[in-house]
Amino acid sequence: MHKTSMPLQDLPSLNVQSSMLSQSKRINKRKPKGCLGEGLDTDCTPVELLHQWPHAHKHQRLNSKGKENEDDQFILGRRARRKKESNSGITWDHLPDELLLGIFFYLPLHDLLRMSVVCKRLHRLAFDECLWHSVDLEGLTHAGRALQQVLKTRVRRLRCPRSFVEELHFTDTGPLQIVQLDLSNSIIPTSALESIICRCRVLEYLSLEGLQLSDNIINSLAMNPNIQLLNLSGCSGFSASSLADMLKSCSSIEQLNISWCEFSNDHVKSIVHNLSSCVTQLNIGGYRESLTLDDVKVLVERCPCIQTLDLSDSTLLMADSFPVLTQLENLQHLSLSRCYHIHLAALTDLTKMFPSLCLLDVFGLVNDSHMTSLKKEMPRVGINTRPFSSIARPTPANRLVGSLNDHTMWNRKCRLRFRH
Repeated sequence: MHKTSMPLQDLPSLNVQSSMLSQSKRINKRKPKGCLGEGLDTDCTPVELLHQWPHAHKHQRLNSKGKENEDDQFILGRRARRKKESNSGITWDHLPDELLLGIFFYLPLHDLLRMSVVCKRLHRLAFDECLWHSVDLEGLTHAGRALQQVLKTRVRRLRCPRSFVEELHFTDTGPLQIVQLDLSNSIIPTSALESIICRCRVLEYLSLEGLQLSDNIINSLAMNPNIQLLNLSGCSGFSASSLADMLKSCSSIEQLNISWCEFSNDHVKSIVHNLSSCVTQLNIGGYRESLTLDDVKVLVERCPCIQTLDLSDSTLLMADSFPVLTQLENLQHLSLSRCYHIHLAALTDLTKMFPSLCLLDVFGLVNDSHMTSLKKEMPRVGINTRPFSSIARPTPANRLVGSLNDHTMWNRKCRLRFRH
């Protein structure tokens, strides 16, 4: 093999070193611009150091150009380019998903949404279902798109009262995971409400107060046998038969507020004849010409465990309903407001008839001049302390507007909250 083509390992190291030493002064004097050895102390590096240099074989080469190189061989070495190191040492890309989710858990809703537009990975993590367990969209206008996005996150607690919701268009028809839902007094099309309720199967707490419903919605509620608290106060648009079927299926209801609905006599009878024996708190007020003494008898027989009963504005009821109500041995709170056929004298006997009674509401029956004497007759009973019913309501009306408790849903706050 010709000497100029000999591999590096076959070259005599002694000759190489002597050649390098003999040529060093002359090369340094005429070092060309842009020489490969620029940045080293010398252009030539001993073979032993080249063997120790990482990946040195990629940069070694034989140079036979020039008169000085005709007889001797030498090797040019170039220092490997160093990668720029990050000043911080750790970037977001180095953090595992679990740690990022732990950080995102403490972000408010608007900051979480800002993080979701940074990159695909952060978008995926920002909408992880563990972060969207409970969401508050109270008072949101044009809430259709936001509501659709929230429902995709498999939210379990959703608070959206007093909001304006447009038509909803779902591409995913799978079941929702909502356990607690408050849409009280929102403006929402019945068709959009149907698209939500029809996909619910695990509801436990539900408030649709003041909404226009349909038989489809009531029939869908019947597919949620675990409902415990149900607020349908002020609702309309469904039949007595659908109501009866729903109450039969939802046998776990403990609190039911079904006051002031657009009901006929048939609706009222559907309630009292199909209520579950589990009911402990019931608001069936507002049916002036529909609720009769016979209905109260059926109600007491079916639901002997009632502790709170609101019969307000039932103008057909008189004092003869008291002996019937005495069968409710656990009755603690009774509301007879605006039951105008009940005389003041009959109220003084209530403490003897109901030994466990603690609260009594008789708004419209007792004027200020008689209130003092009534309180003396019933010293251990709080009279007219609850102007608004709290039965099954997610946020009772007697809470101060703007207070921290005003934003809770069934005594629990939602983690993510929309702020105006």
